[in-house]
Amino acid sequence: MSYRIPPLANDLLLRAINHEPVPRVPVWLMRQAGRSDPAYLAYRERAGLSLHALFRHPEHAVELTLLPKRAGVDALILFQDILTPLEPMGADFTFAPGPVLAAPLRSAAQLDALRRYEPAARLGFVAAAIRGVLRRLGGELPLLGFAGAPFTLAAFLIEGRSPGRMEATFALMREQPAAFRRLLGRLTEMTIAYLALQAEAGVHAVQLFESMGDLVPRDLYEAHVQESHQRIAEALAPRLPLILFVKGSPYPELMLKSGAPVLSLGEQAPLGEILRRGGGRVAVQGNVDNRLLAAGPPEAIARAVRACIAATGGRGHILNLNHGILAATPWAHVERFVQAARETALPA
Repeated sequence: MSYRIPPLANDLLLRAINHEPVPRVPVWLMRQAGRSDPAYLAYRERAGLSLHALFRHPEHAVELTLLPKRAGVDALILFQDILTPLEPMGADFTFAPGPVLAAPLRSAAQLDALRRYEPAARLGFVAAAIRGVLRRLGGELPLLGFAGAPFTLAAFLIEGRSPGRMEATFALMREQPAAFRRLLGRLTEMTIAYLALQAEAGVHAVQLFESMGDLVPRDLYEAHVQESHQRIAEALAPRLPLILFVKGSPYPELMLKSGAPVLSLGEQAPLGEILRRGGGRVAVQGNVDNRLLAAGPPEAIARAVRACIAATGGRGHILNLNHGILAATPWAHVERFVQAARETALPA
């Protein structure tokens, strides 16, 4: 499926999604608007606000979204959190400093008590931030929206914090499969509505973050996770490209069956092979190791960028990392990553 490309001064990312020729591979980085950027840290210090407040004040979200533009990236991603749409359901995470839910949801009754809501009524600040960024960009670059994938959100709800080994989540999945399936169904419906809100506000593509995907055994992935990806991809397909990120991409053959037009892959995934298996229907994103980006040196980063681009030949490829930028990454390494992408010529 080819997606409509709106008039943009830089439309490389959208052309790559459509497998159209590009003069170079487009580049952006997960967590590019965040803690590795000294300008972000300085802004937070000046603002004197918690993360919770920054996410909910559009004027701050706009400024933080725009900061990475100075690095030369080919797309911006909205400054927001994957847990934001859970608060109107009755699960209000605080950040201390990581997300914490005072009462994790461990029973069928607790899961079934989560409220349904209309994103336009409760998450208007997200749409306002999107519109604010687009006004400031003036058609310069594409803006990406995003959401946490239903399984990842479920793991946060059940564990009550950033999931580790997810013992409580796996126990609930195996001992109360019907309750867990109802939870995933409700979260899938919410995620589709939330991404529709972002689409209506004007984002050019969205990314779905399955940030716990590398920890899920295949039987549970097939039984629970895969269906949510397929439902979301199908709901968005007519109007908006979906980038499916599964951390570590343990089951790329299942990702290929998701219906997502872009697969964001881990550092071990063979980009060129997966691109070929997609048969021109699927683009790929990735997959330079974020640990290499943090460690450097700059020339090693540039070599990794060139090797990554060579793996695909540059067609249907968005350069990114295997996961988000690590907090200890020097901003100069981020700049070298982007510069190397912009300097790498594609085969004629």
